[in-house]
Amino acid sequence: QVQVVESGGGSVQAGGSLRLSCATSGYTYTGYCMGWFRQAPGKEREAVAAIESDGTTAYADSVKGRFAISKGDTEKILNLQMDNLKPEDTGVYYCAVDMVCARGVLVQAPKRVGFWGQGTQVTVTS
Repeated sequence: QVQVVESGGGSVQAGGSLRLSCATSGYTYTGYCMGWFRQAPGKEREAVAAIESDGTTAYADSVKGRFAISKGDTEKILNLQMDNLKPEDTGVYYCAVDMVCARGVLVQAPKRVGFWGQGTQVTVTS
């Protein structure tokens, strides 16, 4: 049974930083594309960053240069470093395992994600 657990959300003032982590388990396949989505109130869930098994990354234009996705000490730990946060970054952030990836191009396909975490709230105040 695949488990996906996020941590690290919280509240921060604009310009601040947060680091999200995602611990996954319950699978042996090492080729999954993994990433982070977010959902603001009243809006659809959107992909913000993804990382393929070979380390290729992709970002939404709105977060390029501010967010950095990385793997942890093992292939099953995923991190998202978020710097220079803006109020529009507010939302629930979800870790995704087995998402659609396209060689450095971020794909918006939340319905095709295999496994989700429960989400962690990120609030950025002005």
